[in-house]
Amino acid sequence: MRHRFHALCPYFAMFPETFVERWVRRLTEPGDVVLDPFCGRGTSPFQALLMGRNAIGCDVNPVAYCISRAKTCAPAARSVRGRLTRLEKAFEPGDFTAEYAALPPFFHLAYAPTTLRQVLYLRAVLEPFASDVDCMLAALVLGALHGETERSPVFLSNQMPHTIATKPEYSIRFWQARGFTAPRRDAFALLRDRIGYRYASAPPTARGLIVRSDMRKLDDSRGDWPGPVRCVITSPPYFDVTNFEEDQWLRLWFLGGPSHPTRRQVSTDDRYEDATKYWAMIADFWRMLGRTLATDAHVVVRIGARRLTPAELLAGLRETGSASDRRIDLVSNRTNEIRRRQTDAFRPGSTGCKVELDCHFRVH
Repeated sequence: MRHRFHALCPYFAMFPETFVERWVRRLTEPGDVVLDPFCGRGTSPFQALLMGRNAIGCDVNPVAYCISRAKTCAPAARSVRGRLTRLEKAFEPGDFTAEYAALPPFFHLAYAPTTLRQVLYLRAVLEPFASDVDCMLAALVLGALHGETERSPVFLSNQMPHTIATKPEYSIRFWQARGFTAPRRDAFALLRDRIGYRYASAPPTARGLIVRSDMRKLDDSRGDWPGPVRCVITSPPYFDVTNFEEDQWLRLWFLGGPSHPTRRQVSTDDRYEDATKYWAMIADFWRMLGRTLATDAHVVVRIGARRLTPAELLAGLRETGSASDRRIDLVSNRTNEIRRRQTDAFRPGSTGCKVELDCHFRVH
């Protein structure tokens, strides 16, 4: 059975755990260290832990950090339930009146009144960057914060996609045109249900190391690493395809961000419309690996673009690899057609990424 932590919080532009499983089994031995410097929702480090490897993940996105840390450093279910019970007892519906009133119209149409006050309360009291228990609760909230309410009762919001948060103006027009109203949800009851569902799969006994950082500074944490890195399995941000600040704006708000979408405030590395700048970022990725990888290490990269061919992507990866100051050999590469794009669910007819390129390199 698929481990239920894998879908803890659905994430846009993610590779499946089967991709990681195949490469981990092929390239590593139990106890080896697997690194993902663009870890997103934590698929690589979490799957590596499940397979008896050590795991390191890194991401500048607070949402990615929270989800990845919750998966790879999961506290006991009883601790999470206990914390939730204490929070529920302390909740006063009359609290956060000023914050409630000051929120933009989007929030009052996205959530029922009591649900919105509960979400505001949890946003204020949880400390996901300081506590493993609070990190798990926050990740569960992030996974339920928005979704296809018409099809499932496990989301708190009015009808929205579950992988991204649509823009406020678009959402309001969509709801009003269709007469949609926010469902009445008890956030505490929903979270209690989600704890039971997710923890039906036992968490790994080992813990991963998740670093909230730009990947260029990843080696600042080397003193905490469990050993030399012999395998990297990662997927850098695709060129001109998606922007996590825009796509994850509502989850970023829950973690303390502004109540509206932003761009280039959390990171400038998530999306480039200029190929020169994009390849400069990939060169920095190789430069960081050159400083940190063990001798004779493996690097598996899945990469995509909207305006570059697979041949151009391969050429760019090989050329920027020289920034590592290490000898890098291309072992294999494969182009995959994307038959069911995630954007089709909420942007029908959009021109997105149609192919992905998988490359396996050996770094000497």
